[in-house]
Order: sequence, then structure tokens, then C-alpha cells
Amino acid sequence: MAIASFMVPLGTPAPDFALPSIEGGTVSLADFAGGSALLVVFLSNHCLYVRRIEDGIGAVTAEYRDKGLAAVAICSNDVDRYPDDGADHLREQSKRAGFTFPYLVDESQDVAKAYRAACTPDFFLYNADRRLAYRGEFDAARPKNDAPVDGASLRAAIDRVLAGEAVPEPHTPSLGCGIKWKPGNEPV
Repeated sequence: MAIASFMVPLGTPAPDFALPSIEGGTVSLADFAGGSALLVVFLSNHCLYVRRIEDGIGAVTAEYRDKGLAAVAICSNDVDRYPDDGADHLREQSKRAGFTFPYLVDESQDVAKAYRAACTPDFFLYNADRRLAYRGEFDAARPKNDAPVDGASLRAAIDRVLAGEAVPEPHTPSLGCGIKWKPGNEPV
């Protein structure tokens, strides 16, 4: 069943995090202090919504990296019940999709709760002050349609944020697989 983003209020500060990377070491919000914009995206390996656009995510983030966009992916799914979202499979996904950004594991699911992430994919774009400027879809591509995977919605938001402008609403919510919460860990 597809789940839509919670649409966190614009201007919300980026919640802090320090999580293990699938490549080793720990990555924190402070590691992205210098970027003009920061994209935090909640992903998973098994979700068909993510699979449909993952190559596009890799391409868009690589294209904008030299323009001032920093990016990080976080997987918060319960890997005991969804082993395809374990670190080994996330490394395969990262390579397959051409991700050039850190991919982190949120085993406690505390970071997903702090960001109010609802689904995979779920995109949160922050400005230079790390205030939420955009939350919404990557583009109109979905598993059962022929829309191009071009990142049109996210690209338009990134362009505005890098230019120091607000991203006008409405923002179309992201749509994807619900985060696979550990039993009893569902947000209220």
C-alpha cells in the first residue's frame, strides 16, 4: 500500500543525527555544514517506488553536487523483517544506482521519527540555514506509469534553494512504501 509524505512544515530545522554509514564510520548532520543546500532522503532497497527512480536520484544528486548540493540517504526499515534493506544490499543498491553520497542506517528508527519520514522515498531539502525548504516528490514517475524519471519536481526545488529563493507551495507529497517500523515503534 502506498503511503504519502507527512508534509512537515516548511522552515522546520533539520534534526540532528549521527548514524553508521554502509561504508563504515559515522556520518552526522554537522558533516554537511558547508553545503548551500542539503537533501536528506529516506530510501530502501526493496521498495518498487525507490527502484523506479533510484538511477534518477543518483544522476540528479551527482549533477548538483558541484553546484552546492550535499546529499545523504537514510534507511530506517526494520531489517529483521525486511532483510533486503540490510547494509550489504544497500551497498549493492548504491553501486547499482550510482549514488555518490553517504548511505546511512537508522537501526533505532529515531532519526526517521525526528524527520517525520513516512515512506521510501521521502525527500527533505534544506536551505543553507538547514531549514526545510521543500518536502515532496522526486518527479511524477511511479512503478505503474510511464512518466519520465527526470527529477523535475526536486530539480525545480533545488534550483530555487541554490538561488536563495523559497520553493512555492503546493508541494506534491512523495509517495512510496511505508517505512517498515519495528513492532511497537510506529510513530504516533
